[in-house]
Amino acid sequence: MQIKAKKSLGQNFLKSKTALLAMIKAGEINSADIVLEIGPGQGALTEKILETGAKVIAVEKDDRLIKVLNEKFEKETRNNQFTLIHGDILELDLNKIGLKNHSFKLIANIPYYITGLIFRKFLSGNIQPKKLVIMVQKEIADRIIARDGKESLLSLSVKAYGDAKKIMKVEKENFSPKPKVDSAILLINNISKDFFNEISEEKFFEIIKTGFAHKRKMLIANLKEKFGQNDLKKIFQDLKIPEKSRSEDLHLGKWKDLANNFTLWYI
Repeated sequence: MQIKAKKSLGQNFLKSKTALLAMIKAGEINSADIVLEIGPGQGALTEKILETGAKVIAVEKDDRLIKVLNEKFEKETRNNQFTLIHGDILELDLNKIGLKNHSFKLIANIPYYITGLIFRKFLSGNIQPKKLVIMVQKEIADRIIARDGKESLLSLSVKAYGDAKKIMKVEKENFSPKPKVDSAILLINNISKDFFNEISEEKFFEIIKTGFAHKRKMLIANLKEKFGQNDLKKIFQDLKIPEKSRSEDLHLGKWKDLANNFTLWYI
């Protein structure tokens, strides 16, 4: 049974076998894994994951696809290899479906309009996956890995929790219906909150959000606007940050140093 994609749900069904297999390979999926899949659609990616022997928990919001998926994976459901949950991943309590921190891998071709919310739930939340492999807009993938050498609020927010890598570009012709932009497979590996062992998440993000508040201003000017002028130049000198630096010029390590100093001086 062919289901027409719903624009309201951001559905673009992936039809490239090459891309599907690349996602499986990036996730290093094996029979010992539990895989959480968001928006399985008609089950193209689900099928490839199940072929590895891994257990799959799939969360599907679209009422029309529940019957399709139940029928397609009837055998795997009976064997307890496949569990289908009808619901919204953003509202789902991961504890209630038996997922614990670092106990699963997240592999998904997600609706692009929830990309930021997915990062927030699975990176900054208390239950993180071991690996995250998702399809995102190519522009988003390039921003996260800072392909042009310029960091952003998004790239720093992701890198604080794990190692991001763009696996491959997936052209828009590989989806049905065809979206307006090309996509990319993004891998986030080594996911943890270790970065925040010596600094508060709240304070770190307060600093970087302030730094990126006005993109055309120098970093020191953005910080001065909120925190005042006292000792700012000294902090920059001590950390060997040029006074004319923009927020995009600082890599993650420098932002951590800066945040630690601001914790010391201002907060």
